[in-house]
Amino acid sequence: MTSATSASQPAVVRLLNTPSAKALADLAAMFEDLQTTLRCCERLVSALDVPGPDDLLVEALWTTAVLSYARCFSPGRQGKGLTDADIKATSLKGDVLEWHKVLRQLRKHYSDPAVNPREAFSVGASQDSEGKVNGIAITGVRRPIVDDLSVRQTGAIAYALSVLVDKRITEHQEQMFPKIESMTKADLEKLPLVDVDVDIDAAAADPGDMSD
Repeated sequence: MTSATSASQPAVVRLLNTPSAKALADLAAMFEDLQTTLRCCERLVSALDVPGPDDLLVEALWTTAVLSYARCFSPGRQGKGLTDADIKATSLKGDVLEWHKVLRQLRKHYSDPAVNPREAFSVGASQDSEGKVNGIAITGVRRPIVDDLSVRQTGAIAYALSVLVDKRITEHQEQMFPKIESMTKADLEKLPLVDVDVDIDAAAADPGDMSD
């Protein structure tokens, strides 16, 4: 993802509050979410490749990956969210769309305020050797942690979508620039300053070992 259409570094940045600017900001946020998903999946591949993986680390990374991924399919402020058609456009092999739907369902599971995503609990009456009640038992069944294949599938989709979104960002910048370029210095100085680090170019990460 590139942060400017010009090769020169900007001296200052002025805030644009137009629908087109908001749409571009939505695309940038979407790209960052996909990159977060990809980075989490890369970390998960390593975290799972050890005897007795750290359940807490795996849960934290996987939950972040799923929530970040699913957020890209919300409409956003300007309706720029990804759709099922974008999944099909990746040309990835296999049941990609079905796995995408699973991820959307997992997002609901992990964000449900009333459901423990790690363990299912139940309460029963415990009996002694003669069959008489001798207490109340609380039992829990631990849900299995995510597996390596699921992580790799998710990472591959996130990478393919990040390439697609990066292209849209570039196209959107190119469409916006002629209109912004025509603004006078006086008009620009009416806009609020944005406090940013100008060296923010980010390239889509190489999927590396995310695919077999």
